[in-house]
Amino acid sequence: MTQVLACGAAIVTLSMGIRHGFGLWLAPITMDRGWTRETFAFAMAIQNIAWGLAGPFAGMLADRFGAFRVLVAGALLYAGGLVLMALASSGLAFTGSAGLLLGMAQSGTTYAVVYGVIGRNVAPEKRSWAMGVAAAAGSFGQFLMVPVESWLIGHWGWQNALFVLGCAALAIAPLAWGLKEPAQTHTRAADEPHQSVGDALREAFGSSSFRWLTAGYFVCGFQVVFIGVHMPSYLKDHGLDPQVATTALALIGLFNVFGTYTAGVLGQRMAKRHILSGIYLLRSLVIVLFLWAPLTPLSVYLFAAVMGFLWLSTVPPTNAIVAQVFGVRYMSMLGGIVFLSHQVGSFLGVWLGGKLYDLTGSYDLVWWIAVALGVFAGLANQPVRETPVARPVPAAA
Repeated sequence: MTQVLACGAAIVTLSMGIRHGFGLWLAPITMDRGWTRETFAFAMAIQNIAWGLAGPFAGMLADRFGAFRVLVAGALLYAGGLVLMALASSGLAFTGSAGLLLGMAQSGTTYAVVYGVIGRNVAPEKRSWAMGVAAAAGSFGQFLMVPVESWLIGHWGWQNALFVLGCAALAIAPLAWGLKEPAQTHTRAADEPHQSVGDALREAFGSSSFRWLTAGYFVCGFQVVFIGVHMPSYLKDHGLDPQVATTALALIGLFNVFGTYTAGVLGQRMAKRHILSGIYLLRSLVIVLFLWAPLTPLSVYLFAAVMGFLWLSTVPPTNAIVAQVFGVRYMSMLGGIVFLSHQVGSFLGVWLGGKLYDLTGSYDLVWWIAVALGVFAGLANQPVRETPVARPVPAAA
């Protein structure tokens, strides 16, 4: 278990740490290439939707053939996508590299694949905690990588910074060896009912709890990706120094280390649906207070710290519910489907941020959409039931 957690956490640290800093590239790339913010935002939106669409397939392959092969392929795609992102000279090429390739890469190097291995190798009574540890690693990656990426852009230029990150992404491949599972991990126990991929999908989509959980996760994606990508430009528009945005993104990552770990621990002690509802409602409250307060570096740092505590803390309870209700056999695939909803939200959050800014000259409308969606998600998670689905027991031979 220690090896799985250590290697899984390191992989998530790299994969999530790199992507969390993409908002730092918005200003230098659009200024250097002469593109609108919508061009950059659309590529990031495609990245998120490609990640979501590829997620169930990456999870299915990981469930069937093991996570190792999927992680290695994802590492190669990640490195290639970053290099091509640096070389892209047109909006279409940028969308293909920063959007499509990197989205596919992230589907094979992040939570759905890693959590599938954790679910199969960690005892159920420790599963929520273990997922909290892995999610905290992703948050630490943001805290660690965002200042590094900002330094690379400032000292080496935005293109060279992407080349360096491409090399860093290749480190995921050797780390994946620590998640290589023995073949017997995927065999079915004698008393376990046979379930095909189709059976698993029908069972999940026939569950109202799965549908409500999926709907709530849409909101998570909308909020965090809009904030992560557009907040640096929002602060710059209001006259704040770019270093304020860098510090804010790092604070989000730092405090989410504690938030995700806390969510994982609480998931062992209380109903996970209550944890999720509380997170979404608190996010809406924090955004409202941020919009109403005078915008100063101090208010930005306070917002980043509190929002950081809530940032990815939805991840451990959401995935733990999937494992608890449907089991771990197809967890990577089902987790990928739930995550697809998250990424549809991410697509809309990042794209609407750029689109509505270009139309209105302000991000205000998108902020208030994020508030309303947080209230919806808080209510949507209450009908979720966490009891395992009942399956027919195979007749004795």
